[in-house]
Amino acid sequence: MDRLWTDFVNSDYHDWRGGDRSEDRLGKAEWQQAFLKQWQLNAPIPASSEEEGALRNFRNELQAIATRLSDGNTLTDRDQEWLNGMMQEGQVIRRLNTGDEGLNLSLIPVGTQWQQVMAEVAADFAITVVEGDGRRIRICDNTDCRWIFYDDTRSRTQKYCDDKMCGNLMKVRRFRAKQKKDQQQE
Repeated sequence: MDRLWTDFVNSDYHDWRGGDRSEDRLGKAEWQQAFLKQWQLNAPIPASSEEEGALRNFRNELQAIATRLSDGNTLTDRDQEWLNGMMQEGQVIRRLNTGDEGLNLSLIPVGTQWQQVMAEVAADFAITVVEGDGRRIRICDNTDCRWIFYDDTRSRTQKYCDDKMCGNLMKVRRFRAKQKKDQQQE
């Protein structure tokens, strides 16, 4: 399941098939527009060069925290302070709504700047850690991919960001390596 924060940190794309192609989608206006539309956020497109720099720094820090959590570590006091500082930059309006499942509380972002977007991403990450489990944050076992995801399987054993893409690719690679090894032993 995609989350706001995973979609954001995975804007640093690497070719999961092992090619040399990688790209930083964060600076692309098309990616910015699609990201904002998907998550119902608002900010000026394209982001200014200063905003792009801030977005990259934010992404790098969030990736570092996610990586530490995926290694089994917990949030440090510094991590918490940083997340609190990022979330503080985003103001919200609270609204009570009636939905299919009864009443729910919505937090509607007030700002329409990239700083507000970063606050929403930080808040989504914090919700994941608080309501979920930081140890379920994973980095795809396909070393070419490096995609960060949240393992929401019951068994907590998900290794790949997508079983049909990276999982299947790695299965084929293991099979071919085994075949090659068997042929060399003959």
